[in-house]
Amino acid sequence: MSVQHASDQWDAEAGSSPEQPSDLTYLGHPEPPAPRLARAILLAALGSFLVISMLNVFAQEMSLGMTAVALSCLSAIFVLQLRHSRPDAHRASRRQKVVTLGAQALLTYLPILVFRAQWGGMAGFLAGSLLLLLPAWTAWASYAAVGLSMLVPPLLDGRSLLDSFYLCQSTLLTGVVVFGLTRLADLVHVLHETRGRLARMAVTKERLRFARDLHDLLGYSLSAITLKSELIHRLLPGNSQRALTEVREVLAISRQSLADVRTVASGLRDMSLAEEVNSAEGLLVAADVDIRVTLQQGTMSQQVSTVLAAVLREAVTNLLRHSKADSCVIAAVQQGGRVRLLVENNGVQPDYRDLSVHSGSGLGNLASRMREIDGELHTDRGPDDTFRLVAEAPAFPERQPGADTVAPAAREAAA
Repeated sequence: MSVQHASDQWDAEAGSSPEQPSDLTYLGHPEPPAPRLARAILLAALGSFLVISMLNVFAQEMSLGMTAVALSCLSAIFVLQLRHSRPDAHRASRRQKVVTLGAQALLTYLPILVFRAQWGGMAGFLAGSLLLLLPAWTAWASYAAVGLSMLVPPLLDGRSLLDSFYLCQSTLLTGVVVFGLTRLADLVHVLHETRGRLARMAVTKERLRFARDLHDLLGYSLSAITLKSELIHRLLPGNSQRALTEVREVLAISRQSLADVRTVASGLRDMSLAEEVNSAEGLLVAADVDIRVTLQQGTMSQQVSTVLAAVLREAVTNLLRHSKADSCVIAAVQQGGRVRLLVENNGVQPDYRDLSVHSGSGLGNLASRMREIDGELHTDRGPDDTFRLVAEAPAFPERQPGADTVAPAAREAAA
């Protein structure tokens, strides 16, 4: 399966169209730097082959008219090659492929009758186009045929067998380079598109978790509050003491429901730092991020493990959504009774600011959580567009998280 075909299949499975814009185009660029760089390398290679061919034409010292004809044919071949190296070239109809490949074949072989072996270098583009546009077996057979056909022009010129072998080998090499660089550019583009989809999937997964937990935690509580409120309404006229008891129970259920909402909104329900590190490593590897993990967390309280796991989750989410990182370091180490979590990545956008009214406070909420366990959260930007997050807390804090200190941040996150 080709790279582009795999991308199309992913789009179909995700329920999105190939034309759907990527999350990675928020800076106003049509695509991220890596795909643009890969495409630039491909164009540079094609341009280099074009210049070499032009030099071969000028070296023959032909008349001005013949030189103009040769350069015109050469330019036409180059334009056709650019068309064949486009990311969506394989989607062209069979008729279009036959027309463009046929035109390129004519422009490759007919001038050989005039320019002989000096024109043989043009066959490399044709060999690469065949690999790009034809089915696998047909493509490689045609590619080999084009290479072998270049054994003939030097022999017709009375040159040595060594020259024939050189022209055949250079044709095959050029075809492989054109094919490989084109496919590499397509692959880089697909990988960055996949990275954007992974970020969207992570957001969707969190939304589903939020909805599921709200249903599971609040469904029973709200039903109980409704029933007890109706009972209180009936009891008030004649049994105020019983109604007062029911009011106390409603208040208890309400407080528990509020605590459940805080738990769901902050995502801090019995999370494990070790499990979150493993999950983050798998997600970043799938997103084509080079990750180095150091995990020496030792033993710690459940509250510390949960808060640090939430910090790590937020850091990884920010990395995927707001950076173009290709490397990341995650270290969770316990020393001297304190646990230190480090997350450092490159690819930071210095001018990025999320101005959305629904952007939330993210790390601000987590900093508040860290203070509840006597911990600290620090972030800073380093050289070469790097971002560094450090969270440190005692493994067994003396102070337990309180409901009153959690409420403001939880309410803001829930909003």
